[in-house]
Amino acid sequence: MEADIRDEEATDPLEDGTFEADREETNDSEFDLAEEAAKSGFSSPVEFLSAELDRAEAEKQELKDNYLRAHAEMENLRRRTAKDVSDARQYSIAGFAREMLSVADNLRRALEAVPEETRESSDAGLKALIEGVEMTERSMMQALEKYGVKRISPTNERFDPNFHQAMFEVPDESVPNNTVVQVVQDGFVIGDRCLRPAMVGVAKGGLKQPREDANTGDGGTSSQGA
Repeated sequence: MEADIRDEEATDPLEDGTFEADREETNDSEFDLAEEAAKSGFSSPVEFLSAELDRAEAEKQELKDNYLRAHAEMENLRRRTAKDVSDARQYSIAGFAREMLSVADNLRRALEAVPEETRESSDAGLKALIEGVEMTERSMMQALEKYGVKRISPTNERFDPNFHQAMFEVPDESVPNNTVVQVVQDGFVIGDRCLRPAMVGVAKGGLKQPREDANTGDGGTSSQGA
């Protein structure tokens, strides 16, 4: 009977609405907090909790910064990988294309070596041979163009060392200085890279090129695909 009365007293709410057991538990928690604050060198639990809150905020900010940094690094890696894949697709045949240009040069030299009277000959077999070589050259150039290889012939353009190779200078005051006035051999590009520079003669003695022309970066590239 007495035990039942004690149990009822323990479960009856106090004047402030709390229970005796809850108050005892709260007192124990406050004691533990005060003890922890004292061990950490704080004069009061409030200072200890404030410091803990600041530490938690700092950790949260650090985790956020680490996440943002990792996200940015992954995004940069994705962009670099995509560019590498794109470059590999576009420029992987550069070496092969350069070798094929040598073959195309030989075909062109063979055609240019044929005298005009031979071209006008009535010999059907000879005409067929010449037409076959011309067709082979055209087919080769069309195949190379399909994979991004384009011819550049920069006559009357500003000399661009990235795409042109100067073979000689031509005294000419009628055009701006460093203007390409003669193309000895056409150049080729693959994508936006030089595959083989155009061999050119440049004007010397004329007025200097306007500064704004030099800043446009058009030299050599405007003739791509010509």
